Amino acid sequence: MTNKLLITHCKMKLSVVILNWNGRKHLERFLPSVVEHTSGDAEVVVVDNGSSDDSLQWLRLKYPDVRTIVLDKNYGFAGGYNRALKQIESDYVLLLNSDVEVTAGWLQPLVEVLDNYPNVAAVAPKLRSVERRDEFEYAGAAGGFIDYLGYPFCRGRILSVVERDEGQYDDCREIFWASGAALCCRRELFVELGGFDEDFFAHMEEIDLQWRMQLAGWKIMVEPRSVVYHLGGGTLPASSRKIYLNHRNNLAMLYKCSSPMQRVVVAVVRPFTDMFEALAHFVTLHPHRAWAVVRAWGTFIAWHKMLSHKRKAVKRLKESDNIYRKSIVVRYLFGCRKFKNMM
Repeated sequence: MTNKLLITHCKMKLSVVILNWNGRKHLERFLPSVVEHTSGDAEVVVVDNGSSDDSLQWLRLKYPDVRTIVLDKNYGFAGGYNRALKQIESDYVLLLNSDVEVTAGWLQPLVEVLDNYPNVAAVAPKLRSVERRDEFEYAGAAGGFIDYLGYPFCRGRILSVVERDEGQYDDCREIFWASGAALCCRRELFVELGGFDEDFFAHMEEIDLQWRMQLAGWKIMVEPRSVVYHLGGGTLPASSRKIYLNHRNNLAMLYKCSSPMQRVVVAVVRPFTDMFEALAHFVTLHPHRAWAVVRAWGTFIAWHKMLSHKRKAVKRLKESDNIYRKSIVVRYLFGCRKFKNMM
């Protein structure tokens, strides 16, 4: 009886969960701000994803009070978090990249959204750049959307154009997706929906999960009163592998989650747009990047049977209203470079 009471008493409302893989330099730089600004009914948990560096030794020496979960190998972003969250009992979990600097009072606005809106599955802070602190950060900015062909964009970032943060997107509102760099969600719902798709390994898994959340009847929000600074690309710099994972996972996500009409449009148009992208990489003397796009399509086709089973397993109560019904690429080419003009 005593043990049960002790477990109940020690259960935290919120766990800030940082996935680490050979990232001591990021932990040294960014963990101090997380520990400093996380208190009360919240804990910091570092999940080691099979690191071969001295991350764990450094943690035990410098932050012995920070809880650690040690995995036996690198399961990727998706698999690492899936395994970690099964060992956490908090009501809410905030998934945080190891290259994120947080600010004073960052947690309370996020917790308030989940407390006050029972139909919200996940909420995210506003992401600014660590290096250019007055600009939005590419990965998530002030909340994300996708267009009808599956291309992601953000409030504050259209394709490669990133805006300066001048308070133009400071309203708390519903969005389509929030970056996995800093994502606060209901832990039980995360587990109930199967968590991240582990076949993705990394990239697009957070958009896939949040799309499934919306199909199950939930909403995704951004709360810009909470501000964090993200280094971006800190764990997997731009490379042919990153291009491969982004293309493969984007196609898989669209097959699993999109409506029948959207799937038809994607099937007809995306082969041509991706072919042009591969050609552009080749012409600019990046043949490995061009091959990455081609390989992504090859894997996607090979996954067809598996994806068909996954699509049938997706819980569908309603379609999302937050998919942009046009093409951001077309709008971009015609001079539309800011979110407020796009929408």
